[in-house]
Amino acid sequence: MRPERPTEIRIHAPAKVNLVLRVLARRPDGYHDLWSLMQTVSLEDELRVRVRHDSSEIRLHCDNPQLPVDGRNLVHRAATAVLQQVGRPFGVDIQLTKRIPLAAGLGGGSSDAAATIAALAKLLGLGWSGEEMARLGQTLGSDVPFFFQAPTALVQGRGEEVVPVTVTGDRWIVLVNPGFPIETRWAYERLSQTRQGVRPLSEKLLALTRAAVLTWEEVLPLMENDFEAALDSTHTALGMIKRRLLAYGAEAALLSGSGATVFGIFRDEHRAVQAQGSMSQESGLRVYATRACTGPLSCREDSASKPAPVG
Repeated sequence: MRPERPTEIRIHAPAKVNLVLRVLARRPDGYHDLWSLMQTVSLEDELRVRVRHDSSEIRLHCDNPQLPVDGRNLVHRAATAVLQQVGRPFGVDIQLTKRIPLAAGLGGGSSDAAATIAALAKLLGLGWSGEEMARLGQTLGSDVPFFFQAPTALVQGRGEEVVPVTVTGDRWIVLVNPGFPIETRWAYERLSQTRQGVRPLSEKLLALTRAAVLTWEEVLPLMENDFEAALDSTHTALGMIKRRLLAYGAEAALLSGSGATVFGIFRDEHRAVQAQGSMSQESGLRVYATRACTGPLSCREDSASKPAPVG
């Protein structure tokens, strides 16, 4: 007898940082080609996803009132995309617990969307591969496909070209969010206005495309983000946070995505927690000591006979 599929799944959606982020030439479709080395961290949102057979409605509940819970939310859009793909009239209830800051350069919305696709694929027994889920995710956002190849991957194009990479060794990553958002579209406009042209990729970065395994010692000297220079004069707090992280012992520090979170990489947990404790005392900062993640998205099945409440 085939085991009964679960009626509810819990899944954790990790934040990401960009260890390298180069913004290259503008494409004919108006987007830019990207070249990024991305890494998940242990700061995670949690989603509870339940399929309902007595409804065809998608109901999203979130503990953060700043997030819309309709079709403007990537989680809602991801659930809609899955149900449209399979052509089945199911209802879906989703409870989203937010821990990743909003508009922070940490990919929280994209990770939540990827988690929604993975959870529904499991609940509905679709048997989709990571590549199939990533193709659907690409229609929702440039960062979504990465999370199906996490924890570390080289991402190119609009985000659809994702190649997993293994980074050996352990590191702790301290995330410092300054308490204000940076809108992605504005950041790209600012970058276009301030730079003289597109710098070509260095030979050392190009060499990473041929490496399946890297060490942190190889990655750390190559860390860079094109948005840092563009935002330096408009958001001076970001540079100050970066200098503070380095002063507390970070091996390297960098802006993540288009901001506004800055992160520092620490050799061990003790130094990371010390830095977190010191910087947490500063007004307005949200500081997290996290581990560089070592695994992919993982669904956790709840008992079909005792589903947790949603909403």
